[in-house]
Amino acid sequence: MEGGCLCGAVRYIAEGEPVSSGICHCETCRRAASSPRLPFVGVLSAGFRYTRGVPVDYSSSPGVIRSFCGRCGSPLTYRRDDTPGELDVMTVSLDNPNAIPPTFHVWTSEALDWDLITGDLARYVRSRGG
Repeated sequence: MEGGCLCGAVRYIAEGEPVSSGICHCETCRRAASSPRLPFVGVLSAGFRYTRGVPVDYSSSPGVIRSFCGRCGSPLTYRRDDTPGELDVMTVSLDNPNAIPPTFHVWTSEALDWDLITGDLARYVRSRGG
């Protein structure tokens, strides 16, 4: 999988099969993306690398680092200290986001009232693990 930011200053490649693919509705993801929800693809950290440019890292909450393009602001990744072997890539930053459709929703408890969740995907009030 290859992808990058809107302006092209930052590009990446993620090798290997995706670990997961979901849509987050939490307030932090919404604010980071300026969107009512944020789709993501979980990948193994060992198979991920930047091929052009260097993103800016931002600690959005304790133990969480988000990366984005310092030029155009596109959100790119989400990393947690407690899962160093994995990271989430923002699905819509992929060159072909249709290739990896989401299979679940997380943090539905924080979904906006007007952003109705439809379809048959699994739904979790918080994260899948809790």
